[in-house]
Amino acid sequence: MSVRVIISDFGGVLTNPLEEAFLAYQEESGIALEELGLAMFSVAERDGENPLYVLEKGQMTYARFEEVMQDQLRVQLGDEVQFSDFTECYFNALHPNQQFLDFLFDYKAGGGRLALLTNNVKEWEPRWRAMLPIDELFETIVDSGFVGTRKPEPRIYEIAYEQIKSLPGLHDVARDECVLVDDIEINCDAAREFGFQAVRYHEPFEVVRGELNRIRSQHPA
Repeated sequence: MSVRVIISDFGGVLTNPLEEAFLAYQEESGIALEELGLAMFSVAERDGENPLYVLEKGQMTYARFEEVMQDQLRVQLGDEVQFSDFTECYFNALHPNQQFLDFLFDYKAGGGRLALLTNNVKEWEPRWRAMLPIDELFETIVDSGFVGTRKPEPRIYEIAYEQIKSLPGLHDVARDECVLVDDIEINCDAAREFGFQAVRYHEPFEVVRGELNRIRSQHPA
């Protein structure tokens, strides 16, 4: 089978690693990443699901997420804690991963097809879409905040596949003709379980490029 579609993640693939954005917030706010993680874990134990996951599925507003996190952080750290300005700090710390963007433009110029599959926040859509040439590159976009499911849940891969198959010339595309590039291994594992191929994005980029080229050479168009 030929590789006909590359499905790219957004944060940590089209951008620098997301850890850098979280570390920038730690430095600016003084709230340690361990405390953010503990707060999310504590809320998940109380409410049954990680608030970040609920947010990314569009089932909680960003304003409510801030309230939930601030309340929990104040339990942990005291009343003076302010969980605010996270969005600004997060986006200020992100920048384009130009090497991978160039790779995708070359792939598209050679006839390859591109889709985007992202776990994201509904209210952030204008910000992240404005950062990069999203509409120039991708023919279809699946954003967790708008479809009510997130990676690694099986349904989001089904939605992505359905949307890809609805594109001109791709009605007959097989699952294993689609390759997900994602920086989180569990998301890649779930994609493989669904029937996609998958490559985990990591630095150095040359290793990822070599893996993608290897897959493409094994499955010539």
